[in-house]
Amino acid sequence: MSKDIDWSNLGFGYVTTDKRFVANYTNGAWDEGAIIDDPMVTMSECAGVLQYAQTCFEGLKAYRTKDGKVVCFRPDLNASRMADSCRRLEMPVFPEDKFVQACIDVVKNNLDFVPPYGSGATLYLRPYMFGINPVIGVKPANDYQFRIFCTPVGPYFKGGAKPIVIRVSDLDRAAPNGTGHIKAGLNYAMSLHNIVDAHNNGYAENMYLDPKTRTKVEETGGANFIFITKDGTLVTPKSDSILPSITRRSLMIVAEKYLGMKVEHREVYLDELANFAECGLCGTAAVISPVGKIDDHGKEICFSSGMEEMGPWTKKLYDTLTGIQMGTIEAPEGWIQVIAE
Repeated sequence: MSKDIDWSNLGFGYVTTDKRFVANYTNGAWDEGAIIDDPMVTMSECAGVLQYAQTCFEGLKAYRTKDGKVVCFRPDLNASRMADSCRRLEMPVFPEDKFVQACIDVVKNNLDFVPPYGSGATLYLRPYMFGINPVIGVKPANDYQFRIFCTPVGPYFKGGAKPIVIRVSDLDRAAPNGTGHIKAGLNYAMSLHNIVDAHNNGYAENMYLDPKTRTKVEETGGANFIFITKDGTLVTPKSDSILPSITRRSLMIVAEKYLGMKVEHREVYLDELANFAECGLCGTAAVISPVGKIDDHGKEICFSSGMEEMGPWTKKLYDTLTGIQMGTIEAPEGWIQVIAE
């Protein structure tokens, strides 16, 4: 029985659901964790996360498929990426198998909040971990809390994904040997001023370049880039400071195995962007956001796909991946975690 929610008009925001998962790391070990009711977090005023931003997170979705199943998309990759984030931030890794099971348990305990098939809405899961004990000297915390909450969200773009206009940023997102490749909260904190400034100046997003040479494309504040050549080759930027997007990695497989496209994962230079036919931003929230135009300090880079709708190849990629997620197209083995029949 679904909750009494106007699914078709649901925004992309936080809605409190019934249950969430919490596990605690103390004395060098994780407890068993539990599904709880209370959405509030209580901690010391000197908690490590509040003093030194020792936190990381993930994002994934649960869907109701055409045949009535409730499924999750590739949660094992979220578990693996969070483990990488934890190791880089000197945090204890939450066991990957338990991560996947906790995602399943959270969805099972909030089934009424999984939107109906065809509504455009999904159930968004947010696993996260943070240092919780008091830390005043600069060092890792000793105790940690791992939590997962879920919230029903509407489609990222109301009325379809219209191509957006973005700008080449003067600020850097990540240092060459820094934390750009992990999903650390601090990466997102430093991008907030720049995204507000972009919005205030009429742009939907920032294109970050590599901070060392400022000649190569990296990503935006919250999504990876995809480009498509005039002959239908999918090109994705390669860099050690780009977050390894699960959506982008999935799209590369979809392009090659389902659509027969040539795929290149390589360094992409700013001065070659005008040669591409299509451009998009990819991530969990929107899947693909088409880009129609990039403003490089007054010089406009326009893609032949235009400003009216997704380019033809981008649309095929979007339709195929969402079809796999929603169960209308057969998925590669291991991609779909069935939670409820």
